[in-house]
Amino acid sequence: MKKRLLTVLVGFLGLVAIGYASIPWRSPGSAYWQGYAEAQYVDVAPVLTGRLTRLFVHRGEWVKRGYPIFDQDDTDELASVTAARGSLAQAQANLANLEAPSRPDEIAQDRAALNQQMAQREKIASDLRRYERLLGHGSVTRQLVEQTQMDLAAATAAVMQANAKLALAKSPTGRANQIAAARGALEAAEGGLAQARWALAQRRVLAPRNGVVADTGAIAGDTITAGTTVVRLLPPSNIRVRFFVPEKAFATIHLGEPVRVTCDGCEPGLTANISFIAPQPEYTPPVIYSETTRSQLVYMVEAQPAADLAMRFKPGQLVDVRPLAKPSAQ
Repeated sequence: MKKRLLTVLVGFLGLVAIGYASIPWRSPGSAYWQGYAEAQYVDVAPVLTGRLTRLFVHRGEWVKRGYPIFDQDDTDELASVTAARGSLAQAQANLANLEAPSRPDEIAQDRAALNQQMAQREKIASDLRRYERLLGHGSVTRQLVEQTQMDLAAATAAVMQANAKLALAKSPTGRANQIAAARGALEAAEGGLAQARWALAQRRVLAPRNGVVADTGAIAGDTITAGTTVVRLLPPSNIRVRFFVPEKAFATIHLGEPVRVTCDGCEPGLTANISFIAPQPEYTPPVIYSETTRSQLVYMVEAQPAADLAMRFKPGQLVDVRPLAKPSAQ
């Protein structure tokens, strides 16, 4: 009886071993390799904490880059923008006032006074030239000539004073340090408005890429903290096929090469290009390290389907991968 049980047990283990060795991704001589579809999702989350007021998308919907995903309450941001605009306008007016010259009528009055002083100086200068000619003939006294020279010096000083007054009227009314401070305040106001506008823009979140809405994690009325996922997108370019190649077939695959992908219910003719080959191998479990287990050594490989074919694969879906040209090692 014991001998019969032992024979049955040995036969059963033999069948298990044969079945285990027949698994395609474990057998170096397989005509195909098993794998699955892998996806990397894009989590769309708000930058600022706030109440969700509207969700524009639904699960399964296709959205394009820049399409509105959701809105948050923007009451505070609108008020901040209004206040920042007022501060900017005040800073602009203050700087313009300090940089502005005197009133036009004051400038005209100072210019007229300068012209008058210049005319008076020219008259005195003309008299002095005439007196100096007559001094040699004895027609005028030395005292008159000297007095006229002093009058000319005074008239010249008056012209300089009037010219300086006119220049002052044309220059900014504020001092240099006041103008510099006003310019700094204007820059700060411009920065405050830019920051307020940026915060307001964050209240409407747009799709960062084209893709399918894989899931939504909130509804209107929820208060969402910054960084919390509201919508999960799946771009076609983020779908790939991950499969495992035995060591003996590893040398036959290369980056960029096309492979044929099949799966239950999939249309025929689906292909993908190898986009990644793991630099290190791994053992398929269970493993007892020895020379005899070398046939179980496999490399993880990823292939990228074309954008128009990527959405045919569902994340987690089991697939079979075949080389378009049969490797020589198989």
